[in-house]
Amino acid sequence: MNWDWSAVADFMPRFWDGVLVTLEILVLGSLISFTLGLVWAIGFRAPTRFVRWPVNVVTEFIRTTPLLVQLFFLYFVLPEWGVRFSALTTGTIAIGVHYSTYTAQVYRAGIEAVPAGQWEAATALSLPAHRTWFAVILPQAVRRITPALGNYVIAMLKDTPLVAAIGVLEMLQQSRLESAATFQYTEPLTVIGIAFILIAYPASLLVRALERRLVH
Repeated sequence: MNWDWSAVADFMPRFWDGVLVTLEILVLGSLISFTLGLVWAIGFRAPTRFVRWPVNVVTEFIRTTPLLVQLFFLYFVLPEWGVRFSALTTGTIAIGVHYSTYTAQVYRAGIEAVPAGQWEAATALSLPAHRTWFAVILPQAVRRITPALGNYVIAMLKDTPLVAAIGVLEMLQQSRLESAATFQYTEPLTVIGIAFILIAYPASLLVRALERRLVH
């Protein structure tokens, strides 16, 4: 096998375009996942089963359905109902919503780990529900679960290549286009693999540091 550095140089413009798209999906998808996951988690503890039951059904359905199926459904089926998004928006929403069902379970575990006395103290002080959640419970819960949420960010990063199936020009799709144009596969795919390592490894080190700082 002959390594061709000129092929790497030629791939760099496509590569950086793909990196930007991958990071955009990761950042926005994470925001969707963390925000919606918190909504699901609060729904799990709703005082009425008419809220709890639908939340449990919806999250279990999303969590047990393959992400690729969800991507295809959002991209190919929703337009038949008059709902149409760009491929990039569809991919971002799909990843964010899919992972929100996992972060919801992390939030739930963190919330349940908050001592019962904290809930009782909030009740004794007659705090309204929103203050109980956002001033008392969630700050304590998030401190415990930040490392776990970080692990899901890394998992989302590794799942971003799936959006290539609907034509999003992230890193993998850019490497495929470059390889199709030049018939050189080794260099583009190797660069992409190294890029994922260079993004994911520092993130994993940060997660470990947060775990040592916040949990221990």
